[in-house]
Amino acid sequence: MSAIFGLIPLALSTDRVWWMPSNGALHGLAIDHLMWWNLAILSALFVLAHILLITALFRSRPLKLHHSDGQQEEESRDRGRKVADKLWKSELILLFALTLLYTWMAISAQRLWATIRYQGAAPQALQVEVTGEQFQWYFRYPGTDAAFGLTRPELINAPAGNPLGIDRTDPHSTDDIISSILVLPAGREVDLNLRSIDVIHGFFIPGMRLKQNAVPGMPMHVHFTPSIPGDYAILCSQVCGLGHARMQTHLRVVSNDEYLTWLASHAPKPIEGATR
Repeated sequence: MSAIFGLIPLALSTDRVWWMPSNGALHGLAIDHLMWWNLAILSALFVLAHILLITALFRSRPLKLHHSDGQQEEESRDRGRKVADKLWKSELILLFALTLLYTWMAISAQRLWATIRYQGAAPQALQVEVTGEQFQWYFRYPGTDAAFGLTRPELINAPAGNPLGIDRTDPHSTDDIISSILVLPAGREVDLNLRSIDVIHGFFIPGMRLKQNAVPGMPMHVHFTPSIPGDYAILCSQVCGLGHARMQTHLRVVSNDEYLTWLASHAPKPIEGATR
């Protein structure tokens, strides 16, 4: 019990640890808190279990009493029953406390999961389409009209500059921007529409505490708010083929002015929209 309370302060200090990437999202602090509580409890139980095992291993056994010494034998049994009763009560209290703590953690995790994935993003959230393909990530921005153009599988031709099969005859497609890196403004909520062209890919940004599979034929939405400018690695968390290790890119979080400048510099040509 003392070991658990001794590790609780560690669960509250989640600013930065050497073995974790720095957090750059608004929801990341809540995720880090839950993870630290879990690790602190598991570490305390690990230490407590080994203390009990070592204590039982090296505890000296009481000398056998003669049958004629009935009083001492009865006193020894009384002491054993009292110790067992105390241990039973302590174990019951510990289990009850752990049950309440893990119930709170489970409810908090479910609410956080629902907030990011099941609750819709705000109407003013930035819309970005994320497409996974062996072995590359593509990011599409709707442009000035705030609407994505149509895509057709038969038009997919990466060497020709159309890796997503965008139908350029659609008026909404003329200003769509395709990028191999994800650029987002800090402090603005973004709604990601994830899809895959071939196999299941795992869209994973450790620095944003964000992970979501991209499944063929099943559009998935996840929204978050990047808060700290910087570069963050984007990985694929699903083994998607022989080139899985190469399926990496990065997220660049910039100021709103820098984001608008980047959009303007990557606006497609009126004639053709090459990947940028």
